[in-house]
Amino acid sequence: MAIAPDRRDAILTHIRISQSKTAKEVYVTAMPRQAGPASAQAERLLAGVAEVLRRKGVRPVQERFFGTEEGVRAAADARPAAYGDLADAVPPDLLTVPEGPSGPLAAVQVHAVECDEPPAILTDDETPCGRMLHLNGVAYVTLSGLTAAEAGSNTDQARALFDKATRLLRRVGGGMKSVARTWLWLGDILQWYDAFNAVRNRFFTESGLIDDTAGRTQLPASTGIGVGPAGEAVCALDVVAMIGPKASISYHHAAGMQESAYEYGSAFSRVARAGTPGGTSVYVSGTAAIDEAGLTCHAGDAAAQIDMTLANVRACLKDMDCGDEEVVHAIAYSKTPEIQALFDSTYLPQLGWPCVSVLGDVCRDDLLFELEATACAGARSA
Repeated sequence: MAIAPDRRDAILTHIRISQSKTAKEVYVTAMPRQAGPASAQAERLLAGVAEVLRRKGVRPVQERFFGTEEGVRAAADARPAAYGDLADAVPPDLLTVPEGPSGPLAAVQVHAVECDEPPAILTDDETPCGRMLHLNGVAYVTLSGLTAAEAGSNTDQARALFDKATRLLRRVGGGMKSVARTWLWLGDILQWYDAFNAVRNRFFTESGLIDDTAGRTQLPASTGIGVGPAGEAVCALDVVAMIGPKASISYHHAAGMQESAYEYGSAFSRVARAGTPGGTSVYVSGTAAIDEAGLTCHAGDAAAQIDMTLANVRACLKDMDCGDEEVVHAIAYSKTPEIQALFDSTYLPQLGWPCVSVLGDVCRDDLLFELEATACAGARSA
């Protein structure tokens, strides 16, 4: 694992590269080493990320900033000066979490791709919200931070997000069946997760992703978590999609040691695998201490839940012929500061993954920890 401290030793940067004969993908995870003012943290992190992007000759296709409202907005403000001509019109996804041990800015997570021309910008009502690039005969599309505060209620906003994503994808020749991975940032998730699942199931049925009469489903990998967007919206959506006759996506409803989440009402696959510019990417959905029957295990025991969650994620990776060294991005969500401290001190140093650690409720009150991972076959540190 390459760990590159910046000149002031103020940030920790993990870099992973996935490379094919025709393109290179670079995954950057940058975190403050210690607490400090939001503006100072933001300037250092974004300067460090921009240095990596320039050195590797890549452009961002998806960006996430995690922190308090003050922290993520400071990072967004620092981005144009730090990035220069790399700062296109698509804003980063600003995700708010309670302040942790590193201060107001928890982490910056960037996925970038080598390309001759900047990615095309996708807009909704003239608002930039996505990128598209054509490589290897496939249109690779990312949508970032879609929100719909104007829609009203939580469930109306959720439905509006799916409609917006569909509209954007259709404009470039795709649709929901082109989607490999979603991230659903659901804010106060415990108050409305069942209602959200009803919205998603209904939308996926209308879109043809769920066909119960034929016993057929085509569900993207997904994370639905108690982390919300900055601003007034209650939820946000990120999407990765591949469009075109040469696009390749496989969905694994059951994987590792877990059965299909759809069997207990959540419409997502445990894993999706897709051809991406740098080769093959494996998307492991948000995973927790849930058994084959969909029941919570080790209630009240954070260490046991973390152990089981890690085992579940690693089993999914193994099914896809990926190991720890091929994980390029990961996010750990802990219910309380005490659980986050346990994970950060006991598990994270041994894990060796480029992993963001933040506070956030999981979809059930008795689930204390959740973990997601993206891996790329043959990825290497740099």
